[in-house]
Amino acid sequence: MSIGRTSDARPLIDAALVRSLVDTQFPQWAGTSLELFDPAGSDHVIYRLGAELSVRLPRHVGAVGQAGKESEWLPRLAPHLPLAVPVPVGVGEPGFGYPWPWAVCRWLDGEVATIEALADSSEAAVELAGFLSALRRFEPDGLLDHGAREELTARPLADRDRVTRAAIAEVSGAFDAAAMTELWDAAVSAPGWDGPPVWVHGDFHTGNLLMADGRLSAVIDFGGLGIGDPACDLMIAFTLMSAGSRAAFRAALGVDDVTWLRGRGWALATALNAYTHYATVNPRVAAQTTRQITEALIG
Repeated sequence: MSIGRTSDARPLIDAALVRSLVDTQFPQWAGTSLELFDPAGSDHVIYRLGAELSVRLPRHVGAVGQAGKESEWLPRLAPHLPLAVPVPVGVGEPGFGYPWPWAVCRWLDGEVATIEALADSSEAAVELAGFLSALRRFEPDGLLDHGAREELTARPLADRDRVTRAAIAEVSGAFDAAAMTELWDAAVSAPGWDGPPVWVHGDFHTGNLLMADGRLSAVIDFGGLGIGDPACDLMIAFTLMSAGSRAAFRAALGVDDVTWLRGRGWALATALNAYTHYATVNPRVAAQTTRQITEALIG
């Protein structure tokens, strides 16, 4: 078992650790087969637990708290959503040198959605608009005490201003810095969301969608779940869609010009963040974020 820390203070996670955590805290699944799921993304290490479950352990402190949030809210949201979501069935405690809460969830079959399969699908675009509409209809008022509302309040776009401008300067040799700056200036200067509080997924991009038999089947990874500006979820229009399907998505969701502009800003900011952190070491991320930046500039 690899107990300890890496140089960037991330826990070292292996099958022996996961086996010990599961067997001691969830004895009903003791001895159930474990298989590493790879690639699993940058936030969690994921193991299949038998045929129907998965174990998700945060890789870094930024993902801590997701297990509790998803356990609290996804069972409430799931019945109201038109696509499947990964409802947790148990939250584990720190142990055996692992420092954070972790989760056991129902396994969702499917493959990560791809641009090749869905970019030109207006049907998929309209389905995604329907998912976001259903999420927004689940009213937060009356469900949250003051403390919970504070914890779930999503950060506004303007909070990304300093790091986004720094990223624009950093990648100016690879992308059109003037065009990015023009878009960013417009997005952060646009009027903010003045509608009622709504739920947002918060990280609504292609990697957090699953498909089966060529169709959308599930939305995963609700670590960014919160209440805030719905424009943040418009990033999916620039990570997945082409011009035609994007137009169908916008029409189905009924997005006004100002919210669409903020959505382009969110797409640019999140793409730049991923590009500057991962593009040099991950060609797949480099390609995805290059496309996202390009599509955000097109609009």
